[in-house]
Amino acid sequence: MSTHASGTSTAPHGSPSTVRRGNLRWMVVGMCFLGTSINYLDRANLSIAMPDIVKQFGISHTLEGLILGAFFWTYALFQLPSGHFIDKLGARVMYTFAVVWWSLFTGLTAAATGFASLFGFRLGLGIGESAAYPANAKVVSKWFPKNERALATSIYDSGARFGSAVALPVVAFIIAGMGWRASFIITGLIGVIWAIGWAVWYRDPRRKARLKETELRYIEEGGARGDSEQSKEAASGPQLRWRDLFRYRTVWGMMLGFFCLNFMITFFLTWFPTYLVNERGFNLLKLGVFGSIPPIAAILGSMAGGVVGDHLLKRGWSLNKTRKTCLVGGMLVCSVIAFAAVVPEAWQALILMSISYASASFTIVTIWCLPADVVDASTVASLGATQNFFANIGSALSPIIIGIIYGITGSFQLPLVLTGAVVVGGALCFGLVIKKVSPLKRTDVTLVG
Repeated sequence: MSTHASGTSTAPHGSPSTVRRGNLRWMVVGMCFLGTSINYLDRANLSIAMPDIVKQFGISHTLEGLILGAFFWTYALFQLPSGHFIDKLGARVMYTFAVVWWSLFTGLTAAATGFASLFGFRLGLGIGESAAYPANAKVVSKWFPKNERALATSIYDSGARFGSAVALPVVAFIIAGMGWRASFIITGLIGVIWAIGWAVWYRDPRRKARLKETELRYIEEGGARGDSEQSKEAASGPQLRWRDLFRYRTVWGMMLGFFCLNFMITFFLTWFPTYLVNERGFNLLKLGVFGSIPPIAAILGSMAGGVVGDHLLKRGWSLNKTRKTCLVGGMLVCSVIAFAAVVPEAWQALILMSISYASASFTIVTIWCLPADVVDASTVASLGATQNFFANIGSALSPIIIGIIYGITGSFQLPLVLTGAVVVGGALCFGLVIKKVSPLKRTDVTLVG
């Protein structure tokens, strides 16, 4: 029995153009966009403050890479329990808890006194932030039909790029005016405010009082992973267990491809400000202005990924053809980051990096559509967390490997070429390891394929 408002008049079944469905689902994904923006603001602020922190504490490039990478180790490891608890307890409870947790460790970073404390606080931050993307995927699977899922995913995912873009000018401004410690306190408080709003406002579709009957019917008939569907799946046969996911070739293709993409994306979240300052001669003002260009381009790329993905499906393309075209094509364009290593001018490097970052955002929209494409409602967050776990091993390795090579060579040329080669490998994983994007069969969990 639905607990949403029964006093709302319901229109008879008719064509989509004649039925007023309501738009509450877009407000829901808007909240996810804000949560993701805060997530990336809090993870990116350290890389912006790092030049000042390095000067104050005398940290080497190798230790700098370890600090920047610390976040991703716990972020990757805690993907697995986060996805499990989101599927069990729901996105409302777990998202609220996660944001409060990571906001606490963001604020605590202001009390750092050297390498050890910075390393420890970043480990704590990674634990909390691990729940954000699996929670977003769970929310979209419940609130959106299949033909709107890519656009909805692109909206919340664009928050990652928006948060990164906002972080550069905002955090740089705070550091210039009040010092690097103040930036962590202020951004931590922003997260706490969002968590309170989410806990008070969010409910699943059949528990949301303001949701119209026509909108509920539209999203459920369109294939949203609602409560009623999950009940049917539970009664239809054995559930796909979390550990069974690793027996599927499709899941391994998802994990390996995402690993390669995150290896590249992490450059923008960690070493990119240092690259602009040390390699291209930017000061703090130019860093705040021009450093936000690639993240802004990435926002456009994310939105394009949603529009293109949904458009191809509506034109009659198969789910498999649509998803693999977006995955492989997007990854190949990402590889232009390698050419930024050899162009002579800073503006040329910024253009190439903007194209690469936009293509990465285009691709990641489809990546986060995959969990709802291939598993049922009871396992969406678990699969999303599983692919994100493996992907963020790439994120954890990226700043360390780049830091070591940069420390040895004194240049970012070789790290950028390596990064371009890695994403080409990711394109091959999506294209060849994943045979077909289609629902995994629970009765075939003992086989890989």
